Amino acid sequence: MPHHDKSAPAANDTVVGAADLAVLIGRFQPFHNGHAFLLRRALETAPRVAVVLGSAWHARSAKNPFTWRERAAMIVASLSPAERARVEFIPLRDYYDDARWCAALRREVEAHAGPGAGIALVGHFKDHSSYYLSRFPQWQLISAENFAGIDATSVRSILFESGSPEAALTALQNLVPPAVHRILQTWMTSPEHAALAEEYWQLKKRREEWSCAPYPPIFSTVDAVVTAAGHVLLVQRGGFPGKGQWALPGGFVEPRERLLKSALRELSEETQLAVNQEELLAALREVKVFDHPERSQRGRTITHAHFFELAGDALPAVEGGDDAAHARWMPIAQLAAMEEEFFEDHFHILDSFLHLLRE
Repeated sequence: MPHHDKSAPAANDTVVGAADLAVLIGRFQPFHNGHAFLLRRALETAPRVAVVLGSAWHARSAKNPFTWRERAAMIVASLSPAERARVEFIPLRDYYDDARWCAALRREVEAHAGPGAGIALVGHFKDHSSYYLSRFPQWQLISAENFAGIDATSVRSILFESGSPEAALTALQNLVPPAVHRILQTWMTSPEHAALAEEYWQLKKRREEWSCAPYPPIFSTVDAVVTAAGHVLLVQRGGFPGKGQWALPGGFVEPRERLLKSALRELSEETQLAVNQEELLAALREVKVFDHPERSQRGRTITHAHFFELAGDALPAVEGGDDAAHARWMPIAQLAAMEEEFFEDHFHILDSFLHLLRE
């Protein structure tokens, strides 16, 4: 793999690579100078560059504070007009399924490249999360170093942990492009920043409470997917993380509970669903495990989702309770348009049972 030093030519210099399309993959939460360095490498490699924006259509969170459109705007604002004409964006959702994610990425990139085009993948092997760079052997791999040791996790820590917007912006002065710095200056006064900062601190406090454990904890949870008459039962979260987002009824398994009993208890506490237990047990169709290591900000969390399919044309009465602000029967036909409103991977749990994505 070629080594690149930091004295690279500017992005608008002559393109020296043999590829037709260079690909840069990332979440860019937010776009910083390390990302800008990789983008320059991509622009040097090919006349066209496709920037793949991961975690697209994901609800805002402390880990994913910016929409894919906002991240694309940051990148565009950092480029010259000539460079903008060479860069295109490919939003890509988190499938929490590596094979499906890789297939979707390859399909999208090759559609953008066109038949017979030479494709180069530009990236930096920073840690275990960079494994995906090895999943596309059919493309030329161009490895680059980590420019100045900058990473997005540290940038987000500055955004949420600094005592004031002024302190954060001072700390970020040499970490993000000037155009991104201006965007962040406005964003740090927004309601979105205030809400995510509260979520960030609650999650940090939770991690500190578990820091004395002899090994990282693994949490067990349950979720209930309940359908009736073309609708699915959802709750709106009343607290952080994910306050205000739509979710499946569910929660943590108690020490002396079996999984099914836990799912029924959480369903009752959060929705007051007016269906007796015998009817629910008869309606149980399937149980699936969702165990992607990155599915939850709260730590490694493995959930067992229980799918109940109620018969009949009526929608039983529901009412939000416990830590659910609201409970509601949502038309299944509307779910695909609500993807950005769901907590963590709950949209993908629904997709697994109800086949919402038609790809």
